[in-house]
Amino acid sequence: MKAAVLEGIDRLVVKEVETPKVTDDSLLLKVRSCAVCGSDIRIYHYGNPRVKYPQIIGHEIAGDVIEVGSRVKRFKVGDRVAIGADVPCGECSFCRDGIGNNCMINYAMGYQFPGGYAEYLLVDPLVINFGPIHKIPDNLSYDEATLAEPLACCINGLELSWVSLGDVVVVIGAGPVGCMLAELAKVMGAKKTIITQRSKTRLEMAKSFDIDVVISATEEDVTQRVLDETDGLGADVVLTATSTLEAQEQALPLIKKRGRINLFAGLPKGTKPLVLDSNILHYKEAYLFGSHGSVPRHHRMALELLSAGRIQPKKYISHNFSLDQIIDAFQTVERREGMKVIVNPMS
Repeated sequence: MKAAVLEGIDRLVVKEVETPKVTDDSLLLKVRSCAVCGSDIRIYHYGNPRVKYPQIIGHEIAGDVIEVGSRVKRFKVGDRVAIGADVPCGECSFCRDGIGNNCMINYAMGYQFPGGYAEYLLVDPLVINFGPIHKIPDNLSYDEATLAEPLACCINGLELSWVSLGDVVVVIGAGPVGCMLAELAKVMGAKKTIITQRSKTRLEMAKSFDIDVVISATEEDVTQRVLDETDGLGADVVLTATSTLEAQEQALPLIKKRGRINLFAGLPKGTKPLVLDSNILHYKEAYLFGSHGSVPRHHRMALELLSAGRIQPKKYISHNFSLDQIIDAFQTVERREGMKVIVNPMS
């Protein structure tokens, strides 16, 4: 089979590798679509302790089940399935408590397990038994189903942010995940959503989504504009959806008393530590926390939301590339030229 194999930092090679063989407890997936995530780009440039070379990365996956092990009962040949990232081990205390994205081992597709930038993917028994693998609703395409993985992360982030009826939610960063966070906040009852971004191209794209206020961070005073939009009170929830220290620094002045700040996006390796004015948290009695990844129920919920049209997936997909064009796909994401970029290994 053909696969994009990560052989080292900035060394991603498309080549022929052996097609994996199914065991009694695994299944073989023909990969139709694998969307590019920002974390794929970080692994490509900086590596990751959980990724040992050579490895096939990619964790926003959709495809067809073409072979099933004799002991696999949940799926059959012909099933269309989507697969997310975080795979609970099923045994540690965090997994037993239903928060497998905090698993002590922290398994993930495209990290310890081979990912979706390949024509075929052998799905490990652990993924089948405990992981985020679900049948794709009939009205979703393979490309659309890949969006369940980032949307699942958004569900987790907004649940932890306690978004509720009547909230004002600010999202810093108008990429695909930022726009998903803002749209999903409305689904969860927010009365007003505000998104801010430096890139004018991304801001224009954000205007096509269900977002109430779009702020150019290069042309306006973001803090003042948020205060103007909230009668001087600030936002109930602020989420940072861009991997920059500046976004995290910008979040604190935007928060309302008793508000919640979610450092949603991780920062690249080597970024200097965040320096914050702790008095803002102290005197506003505000909450500062993070969220990352999701659990399998979030992935299932994401597919259901996409199928129901509560989040409209077609609006998010801007580019498609073949497996041979994967470097072009990565560069398109890095240049922020579109929204979700999909690699189609079988094209």
